[in-house]
Amino acid sequence: MAPPPPPRSVRFVSDCFVKPPQLPPQSDHPLHLPPWDLAMLSVHYIQKGLLFPLPPSCLDPGFDRPAFIHSFLGKLKRSLSSALFHFYPLAGRLATLKRPDPPFYTVFVDCANSPGARFIHATVDMTVANILSPTYVPAVVLSLFDHDRAINHDGHALSLLSVQVTELADGVFIGLSMNHVVGDGLSFWLFFNSWSEIFQAQEKGAIDVVQLSHPPVLTRWFPESHPGPLSLPYTDDPSSFLARYEAPELRERVFHFSADTIAGLKAEANRQCGIPNISSFQSLTALVWRCITRARRFPPSQVTGCRMAANNRARLDPPLSPEYFGNSITPLRTATTVDELLGGDLGWAARLLHTAVAEHSDAKLREWNQEWIKRPQVYHLDKTFDPYSIMMGSSPRFNKYGNEFGLGKAVALRSGYAHKFDGKVSGYPGREGGGSIDLEICLPPATMALLEADTEFMAAVTVS
Repeated sequence: MAPPPPPRSVRFVSDCFVKPPQLPPQSDHPLHLPPWDLAMLSVHYIQKGLLFPLPPSCLDPGFDRPAFIHSFLGKLKRSLSSALFHFYPLAGRLATLKRPDPPFYTVFVDCANSPGARFIHATVDMTVANILSPTYVPAVVLSLFDHDRAINHDGHALSLLSVQVTELADGVFIGLSMNHVVGDGLSFWLFFNSWSEIFQAQEKGAIDVVQLSHPPVLTRWFPESHPGPLSLPYTDDPSSFLARYEAPELRERVFHFSADTIAGLKAEANRQCGIPNISSFQSLTALVWRCITRARRFPPSQVTGCRMAANNRARLDPPLSPEYFGNSITPLRTATTVDELLGGDLGWAARLLHTAVAEHSDAKLREWNQEWIKRPQVYHLDKTFDPYSIMMGSSPRFNKYGNEFGLGKAVALRSGYAHKFDGKVSGYPGREGGGSIDLEICLPPATMALLEADTEFMAAVTVS
């Protein structure tokens, strides 16, 4: 699938493919995928990126900017190649294995027969302030990522990882697009963190292949009764199970919540519940769910839901490694009526969310996998996420601002077109750390205006 052309303000300078310096022997074998991976075939790539200002010296009139950028891009490619040695599936492509008798159809990662990960150099006639100053995230940000609107099944032809480095007048944006079949958000940031670690080690004189402090665990987890490969009930025509999603008109805004505000929400939710174990993020999620629901002005009897992306690694028995590279997430859904949600207090809503998380057990995870194997299906954005709910994605626990590429700490995190729909909320750590949180919220213009007029919500937001 050819992506739509980028806005005219973005100019592509060059692109190439980057491969690891060598591949391990196991790369010759298909990397078969368990249910949590295969369920992602029809949703988007993960698209997240970091905005870095250039050092002041780079802006001096006599500075050799082209030489600096050429050297910077070379270092990025060298460290990316080394990172792909550890994360070699990202240099591969998806492939489908079909047999007529007995019927068999499965998608796997071919780690060897591929040109590698894509690396793009682009420029845009904008400043860092042009990206950060507007109240709403400007549309040009979507063009700072490759694989725009691609779904994961497109990874048969498209690279599973694409890096787009876009020069601004006074900064650099590094945008990564990673196939969601290959890994979830934790896996995405494990790769980003590892790439940064390698870049910094090579700056200090390390050899091409750097030993990582947190190497990925690439062996996929399968239910013991079905070790794989898993057959999908599909035909030769992928359209029988795939669907393209086009987002409606949305406004996207990043709201900041200070560490003090988060602590206050947590204390209030626990006080109202009479229990001490409501988490900070459950308290913030409860606030957002209530306020967005109020802004939507649904009738009192309407059922509204809140989904949270739950990391399953520690919930399995025995648990998976924190460095498990793959998908190990479940969208937990809590539901109630609008009348009950808005009639209760913050603690009432937070307790509903806490109960859903507390009940998310090894037994439930294994039951989900067994049911999926009996009746395989893939997520469709327009069906999995209904317009009466919100979805809390990503996580403020991921190490997002620890990634440095010789330019210091990033000033902001932004995302691409992927997984944007009415009610999508993504949680990021605040740049200052300490427990602060940024929420990227996507809503139709009229709903966003009502949320911005909500006194309970805006009282919690720190306006810069």
